[in-house]
Amino acid sequence: MNAVEFKNIHRAYRKGEDVLRGLDLEIPAGQVVGLLGKNGAGKTTLLRIAMGMLEAQRGEVRVFGLDPRREPLEVKRRVGYVSEEQILPDFLRTRDLLELHRQLYPRWDEDLARQLSAQFDIDPAKRIKKMSKGQARQVALLCAIAHRPELLILDEPAGGLDPAARREFLETSIRFLNESGSTILFSSHYMSDVERLADRVVMIHEGGVLVDAQLDSLQEEYSLAMLPDENGELRQRLRAMEGCLGTRRRGQALHAVFRLTPETAREALSRELGLENLRCQAIPLEEMFIELAGGQS
Repeated sequence: MNAVEFKNIHRAYRKGEDVLRGLDLEIPAGQVVGLLGKNGAGKTTLLRIAMGMLEAQRGEVRVFGLDPRREPLEVKRRVGYVSEEQILPDFLRTRDLLELHRQLYPRWDEDLARQLSAQFDIDPAKRIKKMSKGQARQVALLCAIAHRPELLILDEPAGGLDPAARREFLETSIRFLNESGSTILFSSHYMSDVERLADRVVMIHEGGVLVDAQLDSLQEEYSLAMLPDENGELRQRLRAMEGCLGTRRRGQALHAVFRLTPETAREALSRELGLENLRCQAIPLEEMFIELAGGQS
């Protein structure tokens, strides 16, 4: 069974302006999937739909075969969730918040909660409103994983944290994964975090999935071609080519990203457009993101 399934998901906040437009995505149990996309691409919307916090206007979502809107309690018992904008009850002391979660989750692991409290140096008597952003995020992570969820959803969880706090947050998530084998679905703007944690990368663009690949295959199966285009005639011809994911103008040149190896892309450009001796190379994840999400033209 898949941990999460999205089928033909549509969601708009204003009429005629769909954020998600027929998105399809399946995440098998045990995978770690990094979700990429520029601001407004729909990452947070998709994750909130998975949590049952938003309802898709068309399409179907299932979490372990369950509808998160119709069976919210069963889904939330099996899922941990942390987001950059998550709001904890700021009037509560940490110990009261943990006691609340202890009562809500039958699988709450007290030993793990104590271990994380010690690791993060969490003061049980301190109220949430008196904590720094990093401390509050650590408490949220503790609450999210101490019940040992089958699925951990992280929506920009390290956003706004300093590098040391972000690294500790990430390493805690990795250790939890290694211990439990849980599925992790997370979004991040930090490419280094995605490369460190994910084994699969999904990039959302223009309401759908533009890239879906195992991380270790990106260097082998995707490429960047740089083509001279002084009179501006190549763009449409490139986009019509099979395997071309997008183009971006750079002065009098075009950059084109292909779902092809560099050699195969070079052969296709020679065969279909008559272009020879072009520079085609493997493309790192961060550069792919910039080329595709950072500015299609």
